[in-house]
Amino acid sequence: MPARLRVDAETTLILREAFHKIDANYRTDHYGLYDYARAVMSKIVPLDHFYIGFFHGANRVRYPYGYDGGMYTDPQSHIYGPHGQAAWLLRHRQTYRMQYDNGAALNAGVASGDTSRASADAVTTPLFRRGRDGEPTVFGIMSMQSYQPDTFDDNSVRAFEWLADLVARVLTKEAEDLDALRRLPADAGDAPQLVTADHIVEFLSSRVADVRQRAQDALPAQDIGSLREALQRIVTDCQQLQSDLVELTLDIDNGPEERFRSLTAAEQGVAVLLSSNMPNDEIARELGISLHTAKTHVRNILAKYAMPGRAAVADDVRKHLAR
Repeated sequence: MPARLRVDAETTLILREAFHKIDANYRTDHYGLYDYARAVMSKIVPLDHFYIGFFHGANRVRYPYGYDGGMYTDPQSHIYGPHGQAAWLLRHRQTYRMQYDNGAALNAGVASGDTSRASADAVTTPLFRRGRDGEPTVFGIMSMQSYQPDTFDDNSVRAFEWLADLVARVLTKEAEDLDALRRLPADAGDAPQLVTADHIVEFLSSRVADVRQRAQDALPAQDIGSLREALQRIVTDCQQLQSDLVELTLDIDNGPEERFRSLTAAEQGVAVLLSSNMPNDEIARELGISLHTAKTHVRNILAKYAMPGRAAVADDVRKHLAR
């Protein structure tokens, strides 16, 4: 039997209510889930800044939800370095607290929220899901921060970790269901596949049409109260659309990036020129290497990409460079 969570009675009641409300209302509403998770923690401890991010590709984190100083912040995407919070979480696979290193990892990454103010306390926890080998893998992060020092005690940190685990399990269950559907034969129905440009266009067109219709419905409003209420609903719709769009990009094929990063530095230089359809002799002249060396690099690149030919590899490299 798992050990009981060591939190106080009031926190227990808040988390118990959160469990049932998430189960009933937010199983497929990601934006609502993140917004509610922030609201739950705000009942337990005062926080100024809150965000959720997901690892994508080799070194990128996409942030579909952020909240700072009482306002929603625009979704972002950043490449993380070796010394920031994201790298720290991947390396240590445990919750990061600011007092562990006096904020060194926190401040080594890209600033978020109100960049004119420095966080004085922060807690960031990894989100885990089971990998293909059955072992837990970090797929995202959830963070709460304060502009006041010593805000987060052990009680609030334990509650935050419990809530992050609940959020991760909700997202994991949905991802596992989609994976099960993807394993069906291609002719068995409309199984979801990797996101394409057509998917994004259809998604945006449909969601923007919904927002436009809500705006049109608000036009006849006669009093300022009704108009304000309608505008607030439109603002929320736009926030959710931004968040959903960032998450949609998580399903975009990462193959081009992963294949390019599998090359050595020298091979990457050759691959960039290969993407411009340069013949081997021009590649050699451009890089100041021998024709024999250029041919060797091209041969190694083709072997690593395992594609039908030079043109297919060039097209794949262009896809990566265009991202």
